[in-house]
Amino acid sequence: MDPLADLAGLPGVADACARARDEVDALLWDRSLRAKAAEIVAESAIQGARASAALEGAEVSIDAMRAGVSDEDSPMGRAVAAAEAVTAAIPRQVDTWSRSPLQVIAHLHVVAARGFDRDDARGRPRDTDEVVDPLHIGLIPPVTDISPRFDALATVLTRPTQAPAVLVAAIAHGELLALRPFTWGSGLIARASLRLVLAARGVDPDLWGCPELGLLAQGRPTYVKALKAYASGEPAGMAEWIIFNAEAIRLSQQRL
Repeated sequence: MDPLADLAGLPGVADACARARDEVDALLWDRSLRAKAAEIVAESAIQGARASAALEGAEVSIDAMRAGVSDEDSPMGRAVAAAEAVTAAIPRQVDTWSRSPLQVIAHLHVVAARGFDRDDARGRPRDTDEVVDPLHIGLIPPVTDISPRFDALATVLTRPTQAPAVLVAAIAHGELLALRPFTWGSGLIARASLRLVLAARGVDPDLWGCPELGLLAQGRPTYVKALKAYASGEPAGMAEWIIFNAEAIRLSQQRL
């Protein structure tokens, strides 16, 4: 069975995923940019970390990022540092993601939660129903849901599918953000999953794109609304979430 096949057939989904893929391809096939590849990757990382931190409640300017705000020993500085660390860890985790996504998720939480969670809790799913919720999503799934939903997500991510990679990335992002498996930092890891899926499935193997920037561009209220639609489990809500993610990926190519 292909559990994502039905989602690919929802109204508007295939077209949105195709538009996002076309925008990525246009960037990757621009021969004039090849000489600037290292610069583009570095810019994508810093822009992505800034946008993800902003969505986590730590909004700073790109100039502050370049000036080293993450070196500051403050809640804002530590949150930005966590976003930078997660984004920096992604390239080394792409191969492992294809085989063992849960291992990568645990590793990214170890990286993200330094200074925010107990050392013995880093890399482990939360053991309470309390989470830091900077997006004010609410609707926190109970601890007992984490293990079965993790297993289901791992199955979806490692089995072959005919669904577009953009759709797969949206599902990984949505499931991790809706589940919030960690007390702190689940949002950073959920957004990192977009990059990981697109890189692992050959859409953006060099990590030129910056999907976090496209998420932020659409606004926090729209982000939360789309996630709640996903969490409803209704076909229209799932389509809304996938289209929202596809649009974020499409927009991000134009904003670097």
